[in-house]
Amino acid sequence: MGREFLELFEQWADYYDDTVYGHDEEYKEVFLHYNRILEEVVKRSKGHVVEFGVGTGNLTSKLLDKGLEVTGIEPSSAMRKIANEKLSERVQVLDGDFLSFPEVKSIDTFVSTYAFHHLTDTEKEQAIENYGKSLASGGKIVFADTMYESEEAYERAISDALSKGFLNLATDLKTEYYTTIPILRAILEKHGFQVHFDRCNDFVWILEAEKM
Repeated sequence: MGREFLELFEQWADYYDDTVYGHDEEYKEVFLHYNRILEEVVKRSKGHVVEFGVGTGNLTSKLLDKGLEVTGIEPSSAMRKIANEKLSERVQVLDGDFLSFPEVKSIDTFVSTYAFHHLTDTEKEQAIENYGKSLASGGKIVFADTMYESEEAYERAISDALSKGFLNLATDLKTEYYTTIPILRAILEKHGFQVHFDRCNDFVWILEAEKM
């Protein structure tokens, strides 16, 4: 996770769950079908899972309920505190991010929701290259995140947010590192993954990539 956004998450921790469960009108469409998105990520995961951007532990809890082994990675101390309390020591959430995290062995799946856009495209490629080295054939990356079919679609999303008066959302879209599906596909295929994308709402797609 891009550490330049860390302060945002320190401030957001106490009301993060209110936002993702639809209580913030400005971000309601971003988090539409939130539980369903988490459940779909869980459904596609297997074995020992490393989760990036644990946040308050909502996805983590569902992964554990499925009986998966989970190593949680979260750079925000405020988020980690809430997650560890919520998960009641079912798993320890460790300090780290997409590019820098404690050594973890025998990984079957890397997962994340609503976080990969904190990396630039160059950083995304660095991360994916590293994950490819950690996964055996058949290992997976399952990320749900805001991404776009094209640059034109991305620009339309910003214009639409502005037209609705959603100034915070428009600023987020312009400030953070949202990317396009063609860019992600090229990166993943370059590093030995077969990938497909499934749309979840007007903002979020699930990226499911399998190491060949």
